[in-house]
Amino acid sequence: MTRRSIDLFLRTLALALAIVLVTACAGGPVGSPATQADVVFYGDHIHTVDASTQGATAVAVQGEDIIRVGSRDDVAALVGSETRVVELGERALAPGFIDAHGHFSMVMQYLDLLNASSPPVGPMESVEDIVDALGVWIEEKQIPPGQFVLGYGYDDSLLSENRHPDRDDLDRASTEHAIALVHVSGHLVTANSLALERFGFDETTEDPFGGVIRRRPGTTIPNGVLEEVAAHMGLIPIMEEAGEPSPQEFADLVRRAVDYHAAYGVTTVQDGASSTQAAKSLKALARVSPPAIDIAVFPSMRSEGEVEDLEALGFTPEYDNGVRVAGVKFVLDGSPQGRTAWLTRPYDEGPPGADPNYVAYPMTEPAFYKKHVKRMIDAGIPILAHANGDAAIDLMIEGVEEALGGETKDHRSVTIHAQLSREDQLDQMHALGIVPSFFAAHPFFWGDWHRLSFGDDRAMRISPLRSALDRGMAFTIHNDAPVVPSDVMRLIEIAMSRKTRDGVTLGEAQRATFAEALHAVTLGAAYQYFEADRKGSITPGKRADLVVLAQDPAEIPVDDVSEVGIVETFARGVSIYSAP
Repeated sequence: MTRRSIDLFLRTLALALAIVLVTACAGGPVGSPATQADVVFYGDHIHTVDASTQGATAVAVQGEDIIRVGSRDDVAALVGSETRVVELGERALAPGFIDAHGHFSMVMQYLDLLNASSPPVGPMESVEDIVDALGVWIEEKQIPPGQFVLGYGYDDSLLSENRHPDRDDLDRASTEHAIALVHVSGHLVTANSLALERFGFDETTEDPFGGVIRRRPGTTIPNGVLEEVAAHMGLIPIMEEAGEPSPQEFADLVRRAVDYHAAYGVTTVQDGASSTQAAKSLKALARVSPPAIDIAVFPSMRSEGEVEDLEALGFTPEYDNGVRVAGVKFVLDGSPQGRTAWLTRPYDEGPPGADPNYVAYPMTEPAFYKKHVKRMIDAGIPILAHANGDAAIDLMIEGVEEALGGETKDHRSVTIHAQLSREDQLDQMHALGIVPSFFAAHPFFWGDWHRLSFGDDRAMRISPLRSALDRGMAFTIHNDAPVVPSDVMRLIEIAMSRKTRDGVTLGEAQRATFAEALHAVTLGAAYQYFEADRKGSITPGKRADLVVLAQDPAEIPVDDVSEVGIVETFARGVSIYSAP
């Protein structure tokens, strides 16, 4: 038994004993007696995500904690003159949503960039729309010649031309500014001629391991589109030129990103693939101005130098003023929507000019991953491993299996995205205690594209939720913000319906129920984080992270679930968002 397992067992045992004693002494409902609650909720649509409290019609909160869950009569004695009483009526109450995977720092970075996304996230429907928008952006922002102009979210699968904007397109927007746009996946970048020059990419530049510099047909001249490691190499000069924001600018970006997530009912957020500098800055800010929601940071592990000193990583099982380094992240392959997910079987339709046997490629040297995943598991440090394609998932599983060496440990290593998981891989993950976190928003956003890329036999199994449920596996679902907005209600609807933009049900057999999807973004996600003792359900003794919904999603048509508004979000018992 690991130290964390022992600590978790002791905390759980202490809570259980306290509940037994309170119940025996009070002879009433489960909960800690108190003279007065700060907030009380009454209603018939309370989703506790806890079998022992399901069906409750009242919840009492004192300070940061839920102190009683039961009937109106059970809670009435805790209502005092200063208690805020919330009559839910037709509204619903649920645990605060937990972001099982996202990129908090990227959300911060995108706040002030050009939104080059297609509907429903942004306005761009063609390459020409993007070119025009860049020209307007440069003029309105009065960006001086020579500076970088950045945008995010363009999606070749949705643009009318069904292609990436290239250097020639972006040169039409400006040849005096270095322009770079990040693909919706975050795994590709397209750049104009001046940006490529700044990156140091020309016809003599070789493709790096784990990346591709796309070329003009019949030449070695870069066409502007950069894949994976090549894209990241290109972005480094931009980040270096921009420099670090001032403490006040950084604090403002954090506040705005927190507000953004709170408006979607999110009370715990992840900064996956964070930089070590971002982790340090978030922890330093939290000491003077704690964020309203919890931020779990997972620094990215890409090179030997980043993992030499595990103590310097700063991993802690507990939050310090709302921030903690919760583990590390490895990136094993690319993205299905970018057609860079690493497969064992060729794409039905790959990138332009791809070989018929194209299966994409790994982003991380397998030996590097296997070496360091063992170091992390041996040290009790949780890992996330980005793996979309089944070849990458094979590598993820092999690394964990070799690290465990036949031992049984409560490591909860997470396969991030797990999009093209095969049935045999789900069996292996289940046996090894690996938690898949499915990017379950994919069927709507890219389901029609995946049918072209992978054929129906694979596309219909993207994010195989029902297969995981049938095995009794622990799993979560996520939005991967800012790849798609952190809209949890839309995520839940897509998990339930699996409808594509064209109205195709992308694998009816893999749909989840509302209760199953809600569990995946609350108690399931809390389990993934080793935080189920304090979060994820409406249970006495747990933290008062709660969300009030405008309707009960369990009682409306599935296609309307995404329209259910967030009325109010509570974190640590405090209201941090109220709908206008």
